[in-house]
Amino acid sequence: MTVAFFTGSRRRAALALGAVSAGLLVLSACGDKPTPIATLTVGKDSIHSEAACYNDGDAIKESQIQQCLNKKAEKSLTVAADDKIRFGVDPEIAEKGWTIFLGGQNAEPEPYKKTYRTIPASAFFSSQTGEATNQTQITIVENDGKKLTGIWHFELKKDS
Repeated sequence: MTVAFFTGSRRRAALALGAVSAGLLVLSACGDKPTPIATLTVGKDSIHSEAACYNDGDAIKESQIQQCLNKKAEKSLTVAADDKIRFGVDPEIAEKGWTIFLGGQNAEPEPYKKTYRTIPASAFFSSQTGEATNQTQITIVENDGKKLTGIWHFELKKDS
């Protein structure tokens, strides 16, 4: 007479444990872990992006900062002047702090430490000389006030 070594529930548990172990092995083999995500939302439309420059949470080299800030945004969102833009960042970005840059220039004096904020779209459609623009690049920069650790780019296009 043959005796079963495992009951049905134990067999399922062992199978589940094996599947989880295999999944973790596959994930660890990938090597590159994804960067934190930043998101812009207007109404029902939203875009999100991984960092254009990110050094695993460490400071970006001084020699690379300007080049990173000047990269062109790959994601864009069309907005009306009276829309509200919702900015969202992963908690690990908020933990260090983040600021908004316009056209590669810092637009805020202090890093923001929450994961979510809302700003009217009209705030982004005038140049530093005061003339109106139809598009603008917004850059979210993870920083603690001293060093930059991540850079995310988005483009806003004004709805005509």
